Amino acid sequence: MRDPFDHWLAANTNEANKLLDWAIQQAEDRLRRRKEKEVSRQSATRKLRLPGKLADCSRAGEADTEIFLVEGDSAGGSAKQARSRETQAILPLRGKILNVASAGAEKMSGNQELSDLALALGVQMGNKFKLTDLRYERVVIMTDADVDGAHIASLLITFFHKQMPQLIRAGRLYLAMPPLYRITAGKESIYARDDAHKDALLNGQFKGRKVDISRFKGLGEMMPADLKDTTMNPATRTLARVVLDESGAPDF
Repeated sequence: MRDPFDHWLAANTNEANKLLDWAIQQAEDRLRRRKEKEVSRQSATRKLRLPGKLADCSRAGEADTEIFLVEGDSAGGSAKQARSRETQAILPLRGKILNVASAGAEKMSGNQELSDLALALGVQMGNKFKLTDLRYERVVIMTDADVDGAHIASLLITFFHKQMPQLIRAGRLYLAMPPLYRITAGKESIYARDDAHKDALLNGQFKGRKVDISRFKGLGEMMPADLKDTTMNPATRTLARVVLDESGAPDF
């Protein structure tokens, strides 16, 4: 393609100049959008500089950044110690958020927790949502590996499904997979995601061995180093991407 394209450019200077002007315009637009996102990040950080709120990452721009939505200040404290400060932000939430599936527009717009969440993400809810405004590459829901944690995660997924479905369609909403158990035999320790995984380990590589089983009451009970290795470190963690099935309902 190169030689014929070179000949075409030389023979059609007017069109070549138009193509060059278009390329320059596109580059300038990208630089402008990048600068707007950096300003948006700084502005949102100033607005949310409150106790127990957003602990933002230091990297400007969305590239390879992620925000973890965690339940409560206890889990938030452990997550803040376990995170990579450059690329990982932490936003603690106060327990179960509003169920937007049954809440009216007025009640939802007046909910401070949802407003803070949208502000941290740099976006607006509903029809005003724009994916290009999102301040992070990934949004990660990180709740306890128990029934209450699953309930909070389902409420958050419902919120994103109803108010920001473009976020899910773009493949940028994830669920963290923290362990529920730690099984130790001698110097060997393995984390189990749930009861089924625990039983599989006990009937597998730990079969016939004397084991010590620790059950985590929540993310706040985990040492920051354990939380980092099992749930937050991109090299060792497992994330479940939230998707929309054929009926338009969220799944993962």
